[in-house]
Amino acid sequence: MVARGEMARFWSLESLHTVSSDGGAEPSALVDDNGSEEDFSYEDLCRANPRYLQPGGEQLAINELIGDGSVVCAEALWDHVTMDEQELGFKAGDVIQVLEASHKDWWWGRSADREAWFPASFVRLRVNQEELSEGSSGSPGEEQEEDTGRARHKHPESKQQMRANVVQEIMDTERVYIKHLRDICEGYIRQCRKHTAMFSVAQLATIFGNIEDIYRFQRKFLKDLEKQYNKEEPHLSEIGSCFLQHQEGFAIYSEYCNNHPGACVELAGLMQQRRYRHFFEACRLLQQMIDIALDGFLLTPVQKICKYPLQLAELLKYTAPEHSDYDNIKAAYEAMKNVACLINERKRKLESIDKIARWQVSIVGWEGQDLLERSSELIHSGELTSVTRQGKSQQRTFFLFDHQLVFCKKDLLRRDVLYYRGRADTDAVELVDLEDGRDGARGPGLRNAFRLASRTGDEVHLFCARKPEDKARWLQAFRDERRRVQEDRALGMEISENQKKLAMLNAQKAAHGKSKGYGGCPAAPPLQSLRPIHQRHITVPSSLPQQQVFALAEPKRKPSLFWHTFNKLAPFRK
Repeated sequence: MVARGEMARFWSLESLHTVSSDGGAEPSALVDDNGSEEDFSYEDLCRANPRYLQPGGEQLAINELIGDGSVVCAEALWDHVTMDEQELGFKAGDVIQVLEASHKDWWWGRSADREAWFPASFVRLRVNQEELSEGSSGSPGEEQEEDTGRARHKHPESKQQMRANVVQEIMDTERVYIKHLRDICEGYIRQCRKHTAMFSVAQLATIFGNIEDIYRFQRKFLKDLEKQYNKEEPHLSEIGSCFLQHQEGFAIYSEYCNNHPGACVELAGLMQQRRYRHFFEACRLLQQMIDIALDGFLLTPVQKICKYPLQLAELLKYTAPEHSDYDNIKAAYEAMKNVACLINERKRKLESIDKIARWQVSIVGWEGQDLLERSSELIHSGELTSVTRQGKSQQRTFFLFDHQLVFCKKDLLRRDVLYYRGRADTDAVELVDLEDGRDGARGPGLRNAFRLASRTGDEVHLFCARKPEDKARWLQAFRDERRRVQEDRALGMEISENQKKLAMLNAQKAAHGKSKGYGGCPAAPPLQSLRPIHQRHITVPSSLPQQQVFALAEPKRKPSLFWHTFNKLAPFRK
């Protein structure tokens, strides 16, 4: 963080704070008659919601619970795809048990009987921790029926309190979210517009997207939530109708999330210049915002839209079927889940193209068009035996992407080096499952075989897997590939040409020992022998999560190994 004295040499806080002609502070240009009239002060919000507003507040609460022996669980806001075995991969909605939260960016947790590091910004803590079963890893939708059945047998008063807890969390986080949006619009955007020599209109549109529209929409949404909120008896609140009433309005988040990767790149470029770093810090101090950088604030809308279905799933769990709000909550959960799924799918696509670009650059002797011209996701990979028309067998490594299958050959000495050997267009072939035995002129004794036959010509690719289960996985992978292609077409899921070019440029720069902004990901770390489970959280992951959409939200620095070792060995730890 920049100290006030040092920053004053570059920017005067008073010079940023404009005053109207009557001596009062300049009013917000974003306030409208339809917005919420109840604006909470920072002090009020801190007293009511220390966990949400104060830096480190949530982390302290988690450590207290873990220290007392409680089971603390969190739900994934979105997928975490990682290539590092010291990191915990998961999908949106998965439940992770938090085992250690001594570092603010990286937490140690367990999911699906595996323990590893995961980024804290990718999860949301459930309100009613005592209701979570240890080792749970299902999604909210999968857990809903089972959890609702268990909840019905709980004491009515306990269930009412748990519903009240969830309702209160929704209201508290919504109020804090409104304050963050207002701070961005009034603290950053307004000041940037005054400095036309530093920011063009196009730059501001790229960095902030339609966040002002989101602010206006959320003010209306909060106003309606406040009307349905029962302050005296929160468990009686009927807020489901608010989500249904505004469900079409949440579509504006799609534009913001689609713009976010470009915002990351644009902001990263500006942050390389000291004058911009000091300017943004001056804006934060003037607005009296909490100690979070602008990139963190710009992530909040993406986090928020992904958090709604998790909150509603938990609220539905503690809402009795006879409750007047049950049907609305159930419908609202489904509606918000669909919105979040589309956003998570796009995020997954964007992070995939970054990995695909880096992978292609690593292949020796690549020929033809770039993978990203047609593909955006790796479906499956593994070794197969390719049988030629002459009956000759060739051991190859295959990579199945959407729309194409790529053939590679491993180097005889360096098995981590791959040579390009060709590809097949999966849009133009038909998958044929073969029974064990003879296949025409290609010889007897074929086992675990299948072929790809061209629909327009006589080209045929014949493959054999080592085991029946390997063949089954490949057949399923080809079916998944066709389903993914159809889903992408139905959803209109396309990656822009600029994003494809940026991914390839970053991959090429990284291959030459360079990087470009926040869009590029670090090279994969050298392979390490895995430590026993009980020793693994002595070392922090050696690489950042492989994310592109949320690159600015990820931890930038790794914690000192000393503190993790100390925390594990401290004799006075509770």
